[in-house]
Amino acid sequence: MKLPFYALVIAIIHNSLLACGTTFGPVDQKPLAPLNGGGTGQNQSRPNIVFILTDDQDLHMNSLDYMPFVKKHLIDRGTFFKRHFATTALCCPSRVTLWTGKLVHNTNVTNVVAPYGGYSKFVSQGLNDDYLPIWLQESDYNTFYTGKFLNGHSTDSYDKPHARGWNGSDFLLDPFTYWYMNSTYQRYHDTPVSYEGQHSVDVLAKKALGLLDEAYEAGKPFFLGLAPVAPHANLYSPAFRHGNHSELEDIEFSPPVPADRHSTLFEGAKVPRTANFNPDKPSSTSWIRKLPKQNQETVDYNDHFYRQRLRALQGVDEIVDSVVRRLEALDILDNTYIIYTTDNGYHIGQHRMAPAKQCSFEEDINIPMIIRGPGVPEGSTSEIITTHADFAPTLLEIAGAPPREDFDGLAIPLTAYGLKEASETRHEHVTVEHWGFASNEGQVFDWYPRLHTNNTYKALRVISNTHNLHYQVWCSNEHELHDLATDPGQMVNLLHPDEQQAPATIAGAPLEKVVARLDALLFVLKSCKAATCVDPWKALHPKGNVASLADALSPRFDGFYEEKERKMRIQFERCEMGFLLDAEGPQFKEEEVAFRFDPKWHEWT
Repeated sequence: MKLPFYALVIAIIHNSLLACGTTFGPVDQKPLAPLNGGGTGQNQSRPNIVFILTDDQDLHMNSLDYMPFVKKHLIDRGTFFKRHFATTALCCPSRVTLWTGKLVHNTNVTNVVAPYGGYSKFVSQGLNDDYLPIWLQESDYNTFYTGKFLNGHSTDSYDKPHARGWNGSDFLLDPFTYWYMNSTYQRYHDTPVSYEGQHSVDVLAKKALGLLDEAYEAGKPFFLGLAPVAPHANLYSPAFRHGNHSELEDIEFSPPVPADRHSTLFEGAKVPRTANFNPDKPSSTSWIRKLPKQNQETVDYNDHFYRQRLRALQGVDEIVDSVVRRLEALDILDNTYIIYTTDNGYHIGQHRMAPAKQCSFEEDINIPMIIRGPGVPEGSTSEIITTHADFAPTLLEIAGAPPREDFDGLAIPLTAYGLKEASETRHEHVTVEHWGFASNEGQVFDWYPRLHTNNTYKALRVISNTHNLHYQVWCSNEHELHDLATDPGQMVNLLHPDEQQAPATIAGAPLEKVVARLDALLFVLKSCKAATCVDPWKALHPKGNVASLADALSPRFDGFYEEKERKMRIQFERCEMGFLLDAEGPQFKEEEVAFRFDPKWHEWT
């Protein structure tokens, strides 16, 4: 990965300071002596896991290019997963998928606030008793965590009940989660502590090293989760100062706040001027297609917002360096997997949108993911499809725990051989879903309010040597299709009536035929469970002779899909703010396949 000039300057500054033995930032960067004279009580037969989870970090606006320590320690020493996706582009639902290995329609944590989401919903769904840290503890791992856990995990709910599964924790709590200079953390079962006047990421940096030392001293293999709030927008309400919550419409959103030492970096940086940045022509459908072109004042504001994100990420970059150096000093770096990712992506100006997430465009769902560790190829890039639902199976496999049959994801291969095999055999689809509102985290205008409420949809990505497609059905039953092979910015909705130049074919197949296959695939995925989420084609073709869209496009299946179109079609009954089954329309049920389809088609399946 080529670094831009700004990042090279930062790297030179950082490395020069380190070479001089200078302290940079809040964490001691001087060479560290191993604890206890270099001894380690760990069982070295099983690896440790450090999981770094940022908040709203983009891939498509090149944020990684401005993080030299991430490049040095992780990208250059590990594998960058180019096609990693969040299956829901909203933090709380996405994080629950990460910790459970289940898609959001199977967790029913669909939003950031009650009644459809947040910590209280996580608890009421029984997930506080059945998720990753508990499973790791059952495999004799110690588990530690600091930073943002879930939205709604707050100063008045953190002990109702405590988050289970952690041997050590220091949680960042609402309503102070996104207030960079007035954070509140809560350690173990202690009373929450305010860090007003200190930068939230810097506070976490110290806590991260403290928990790492505790994990090392405990002598067992460990999982350590680090979840800084950067580069999420800064959120403030007068009610926050008294520890009270506010309605979303009453909260002031503003650009992230970097630490003072980073506040003047990247003065010339701007949101990449891609084809879909503030385009002359509207795109997509529903509320997005109605957005007007942004004026220069708004564009300038968005560029400032972008620079503040890059600046806020510098503290995260320093955490990566500090953690790697501490692991090295403790002589456990070579036996530790380090995973770096984010909960969802982000857009600023693409498709004329204000800063936010919650859409199914690439900017929002295709996100950074890097893994370094024992046996992981160094300086490598993989293009296999991975998602957040794959993390829980992967981490349990690392821990030597038995696989669970209810996972909606598939373990990520971590060796050169496994990655090569996966490149030939792994599935090509990504399930994407969202319920409720789309937010605006930038400036509020009459034409662009704080919230758009009709943002419920089911979507699908199919990426292979023959197809690169995005298909979506909105709760309004509007449809969307993009061919990213010819339209990487997703500017042309091939199914919108205003598009006069929709091609008759996509990748050699008639457009209508491709849409019918995609609709069938998404029909299965929108309510899939467990193995069906990994291999949905087998639900449609039980004999197992269809494993890809290309297979399904064979002419011998035309009659089968014509019959399917009459009997099963994605059709929302209405738009809802959360997952309500009676609003979701017809549901695919594997046990009813033979009943739903005329048996004569089974000779083809």
